[in-house]
Parts: sequence; structure tokens; C-alpha cells
Amino acid sequence: MEWQYQLFLLLGLLFGMLLGGMWLPFAIGISGLLAILFHDGISGFNVLGYIAWGSLNSATLTAIPLFILMSEILMHSGVTTPLYEALARLVRRLPGGLLHTNIMASSMFASICGSSVATAAAIGTVALPQLASRGYSKNMSYGSLVAGGTLGILIPPSIPLIIYGSFTETSVARLFMAGLVPGLVLACLFMLFIGICCACMPSLSGEKGHTLKVSVFRTLRDLVPFFCLMVAILGSIYFGVATPTEAAALGCILALPIAMISGNLTFRMLALATTNAVKTSCGLLLIILGAMVFSYAFENAGLGTEIAKWVVSLNLDRSMFLICLFLIYGVLGCLIESVSMIVITVPLIFPVVLQYGIDSIWFGIFLVIMIELGQMTPPFGINLFVIQGVAKAPLGKIVSGVIPYYGIIALFVLLIAIWPEIVLWLPSRMFGH
Repeated sequence: MEWQYQLFLLLGLLFGMLLGGMWLPFAIGISGLLAILFHDGISGFNVLGYIAWGSLNSATLTAIPLFILMSEILMHSGVTTPLYEALARLVRRLPGGLLHTNIMASSMFASICGSSVATAAAIGTVALPQLASRGYSKNMSYGSLVAGGTLGILIPPSIPLIIYGSFTETSVARLFMAGLVPGLVLACLFMLFIGICCACMPSLSGEKGHTLKVSVFRTLRDLVPFFCLMVAILGSIYFGVATPTEAAALGCILALPIAMISGNLTFRMLALATTNAVKTSCGLLLIILGAMVFSYAFENAGLGTEIAKWVVSLNLDRSMFLICLFLIYGVLGCLIESVSMIVITVPLIFPVVLQYGIDSIWFGIFLVIMIELGQMTPPFGINLFVIQGVAKAPLGKIVSGVIPYYGIIALFVLLIAIWPEIVLWLPSRMFGH
């Protein structure tokens, strides 16, 4: 059978099961198993033990449950409230007030969390009541929280970057450092947009004078533990002192005294955090196992090589290829969620990316930014539903507040395409990697 028909049948089967409501790891795993059966017969299943062991026996992937556990400890300890209030005091004089706090708090929580959903839920729960009570524009409030929440998968540690690194055998430490500068620049662009809007239309910022004046010591007490945790995790990776997995373990240890400072460190809280971390980690690792089966079936049939040859034969220049990728991922982001985008598309597209001489680290950051765009895009933009669930507002109202941020992210993709040093400068100066 021609490779085009094989590809059509494989992807048609996969998306058919997904649209039918089948859970992702089973849909992608069954597609891979049927492809192996079709190509090699029953004897092809002999390789499944090797795939299962090779895909999950990975030091890289051990960072995932540790970062999730750290995130769960911090979320259940209630430390997001003092963090948000401390940042609100710092930016109270800027045009936009608490809207800037949404972005700053999301950026800080992202740097210790690694999950967009957790970031949007944690900050949104704290922020929305305060924004509503002070008369802030609902559209601006919803948009800043949805956009700020997406920073959770770009600013390290990032679970999607760990998954991407394990699929492409790219250094996760370098991916983490590559995501730091773009994440901060994107946060600054969001804040610049908010500042300009609120300076031109002060009514968007609500009423003034509601932020309590608290001592500098109180503000430092609320912020310093987070800064210390960020420096410990990212600094240990940057200077080559620790691998991402070791940095994640260090983060779990340091999260305990931070939870103790907040007064919510109990055995019940730890049990709940651990249980949630195990459930989330098992779900992610099952997806990765199914994806590795799918990836093996894809490569075993030679589809990756054929796709690479076909794309190269189109004689697209690098710029046109990147525009095509932007459009493809923009459409996919409307239809499937973040982990699905990685595990389905990377085996297909990564060989072509290498053919064009695109740096694997740069492509990883580009991919995560496109996932961010997808998390803000209906009908499956998960951050939209997180904020909708917290705000109890119509989805259309939330989407209307997010629209300007689509343009900001598209502009930023153009910037990193023109100046890839925005992504590659920091990882090129790492120690010990």
C-alpha cells in the first residue's frame, strides 16, 4: 500500500476514536497496535515489551511526578493568596493595577508549577473575587487570567517541555533555560498591552485606593520564599549543579517549609497532594506509553521518512515552512489539547524540522508557544474552561477578552523567528550541560 494511504488510514483511525470520545492514551495506543499488526503481523507485537521498558525507564521522565508533587503541595497549602496580595501591593500604582498582578502572579506560579491548568486555576480563584469587588473590566480580567495561565507551560519547569525532550532526545535542562527568556518577554508584552489599554481608558482599571498598605517586611515575607524556590530550581539547573529531576526533588523538599510558613502543612494536606500527584502522573505516563507505541508504528512503516521527503520535494523555503507550521498548529490547537498535540505531531513533523536545519531547542519553544495559543482557543482551549468554571461566566465573554492576546502571541512567534537568539541565547551559556 502506498504510504499516503497508510498515513490517511492511521490518522483517520486515530482522530475517529478521539472524536468518538475515547480517552487519548487508548486511542493513540490502539492506533499504533493496529498499524504494527497491519505492517508486521502478530509477530510485530514482540517489540511491545521493549517499547514499554524503553519509553518509561527514563531518568528524564522522573522529573514529571516530582514537579507535579511540588505544585500540588504549594496549591493545597494556600500560598497563592499571599503571593497575589504581595504582588498587588508592588504594582498598585501602574495603569492596570491588579491586571498586571494577574500576569506577574501567573509568571511566578508558572516558574514553580509547570502546568497551565494549575496556574490558571490557582491564580484565577484568588484574583477574580478581588477584581470583581474593585470594578475591573470583566473582559480585561478574563483575558489577563487566561493569557497569564498559559505561561505555565513556557516558563520552566514545564511538563510539555519534559515530554518533548523525551520524544526528541533533546536536553530538558537546555529546553528549560530556552523557555525562560521567551516566557518573561511574553509576560512583559502582556503587561505592556494592559498598561497601554488602561492608560488610554482608566475605567478598565476599576476603582482606586483599595490596596491595603502593608509593611515592606510583610511584602518581603510573602515574596522571598517563592524567589528562593525559583532560584534554587532554575539556578541549580543553569549552573549544572543538578539535573531537572534532581532540581524537582529539591523543589519538593523546599515546598514543605513554604507550606509550613503559610500554616497549612498537615498530614492530610500532604496525603491529598501526594494522591493527586500520583493520579496526574500515571495519566501522563500512560499517554506517553501509548504515544511511544504510535511513534514506533509510524517509523516502522517508514512514514516519517516519506513525509520528510514529500515536504522537501515541495521546495518550500524555511519561512514558508514555518508559516505552514504556524497554521497547522493553530488549527490543531482548536481541536486537541496540549499533550495530544505533542505526542501526535512530533513523530510526524520532527524529521522534517531537522531536514530544514531548524534547531530542536528552538522548535521545542515554538511548539510550546503554539500550544499556549491552543489553550486559549475554542472549542477545546482548556484555560478558557478553567476560568469559565471559576468565574461562572459565558464562554463568549471570556473569549472576547482573550482575542487581543492571540495577536500578541502571533507577533511574538514572528519575533523569535526573526531573532532566534531570544530562545537560544541563555541555553548557549549554561554551565555543565
